[in-house]
Amino acid sequence: MADAVAATDPATHARAAGLDPARLPRHVALIMDGNGRWAKKRGWERFLGHRHGADTLRTITSECVHLGIARLTVYAFSSENWQRPAREVAYLMDLLAEFLRSEVPRMQENGVRLEAIGQLHRLPAHVRDALSDALRMTAANTGTVLTLALSYGGRDELVDACRAIAAQAARGEIDPAAIDAGSLRAALYTAHDVDVVIRTAGESRVSNFLPWQAAYAEFITCQPLWPDFTVADFLRCLVEYQGRERRFGLVAPG
Repeated sequence: MADAVAATDPATHARAAGLDPARLPRHVALIMDGNGRWAKKRGWERFLGHRHGADTLRTITSECVHLGIARLTVYAFSSENWQRPAREVAYLMDLLAEFLRSEVPRMQENGVRLEAIGQLHRLPAHVRDALSDALRMTAANTGTVLTLALSYGGRDELVDACRAIAAQAARGEIDPAAIDAGSLRAALYTAHDVDVVIRTAGESRVSNFLPWQAAYAEFITCQPLWPDFTVADFLRCLVEYQGRERRFGLVAPG
């Protein structure tokens, strides 16, 4: 995030941006795509794109605070990303630890609460330590919840949930016949449904991101590579979201 967000009324801020405050998404999910391509276009190494992408995340998180958006979940590192070159992965882990340690004061000033989902045990020890500290220090904040999806894969999440439920059944804590959608939801890394998924860099894939939570989310793709993604781009995505008719499988009225 940039510096502390000025005290403004979210509804006023939304209207000034051309948005209906009553129809803002409660939960925005972001697939931050294009860091490597952004760096390559400039003749730089890929990892420099990730550093500039971290700056974009600060800016967009601040805008979510301005708008009063309850939750922002970002695809920061997928389970598939472990297969990238070892040097790039090591840089990403160091950048993540740096981000976590440097951003806590700004999160505190802006009332942002940090959460994390994924197979967090796979993260290096220094990243787990930085994450644990950031989670603890922001736990009492009551503003926007910024969730980092780290070492995350949607299929992994569903498999882990099934394993947890199977273990409960094996211990006699749950009747298999009683397992329903609510049981699975409770076993997920996060149970919060997503209203809109935004993906940058012109790509239209969901890439194994929040398959359960985003089952009825609107999907919006935009052209800028993530480091070039601006507040204006973000607001245009929200305007497009508000122009969608969300029916959740029902027939449109009239």
